[in-house]
Amino acid sequence: MRLKLPQILVALLIVGALILGGCSTQLVASQGSSPSLEATNSSLKTDAEATPVSENTDNESFSGMKDLPRLEGNATVVITVNGAPITIEVDGNNAPITAGNFVDLVEKKVYDGLVFHRVVRDPQPFVVQGGDPLSKNKALQDRWGTGGYIDPKTQKERYIPLEIKPVGADKPVYHQTITGKPVLTHKQGAIAMARSQTPDSASSQFYFALAKLDFLDGDYAVFGYVTDGFDVVNKIKQGDQIESAKVIKGAENLKTQA
Repeated sequence: MRLKLPQILVALLIVGALILGGCSTQLVASQGSSPSLEATNSSLKTDAEATPVSENTDNESFSGMKDLPRLEGNATVVITVNGAPITIEVDGNNAPITAGNFVDLVEKKVYDGLVFHRVVRDPQPFVVQGGDPLSKNKALQDRWGTGGYIDPKTQKERYIPLEIKPVGADKPVYHQTITGKPVLTHKQGAIAMARSQTPDSASSQFYFALAKLDFLDGDYAVFGYVTDGFDVVNKIKQGDQIESAKVIKGAENLKTQA
């Protein structure tokens, strides 16, 4: 489904209404580091405050970037919600770090039991957002949308750089948004990372595009597409849980530091 201009304006208003104060991971995150959309720049940000990591655009300028998981090729992930599977083709060829981060978290069982804390379908289909580890704890419900993956080795939240590959480029651009068309676009069924206003602030929160959201292209990192089970995505309600997430193909393409 393609959004027309009036619908885009409505979507931007929706995004603005979802944003929490500070740096969020809601498309910017809603109430912490989960993603929410910001009306002023059409961003999907998280609610959490994220510390700026880098203002450079060099591929290796991101602190610890060489130590992040990478997906060298594609992988297939199946997420089960309400007893039904959602099959996702994760694209490590065009988004190696973003895809690697997601597959690594799936392999670590980080997403199992988490809740979809934000679902926006009215007045127009927009996004289904989840992936906040805090959503495992109902006592922290007022903070859902602000969390990210805490690396047990460092006891700190693991952030990944904004990674978008322009059409015609040999490699992705890091740490900044782009104005040209990206290889991986926000077509219906796209899966992308939520982040705060700081480009390099994505962690574990992700969202599914419920419609063609091309006004987000170049601002958020798409890393794959739903290839089967979009009808399941379309039925997800706020509060529904990820029963399991599994890599069923391509796990050998994930490269991590020992």
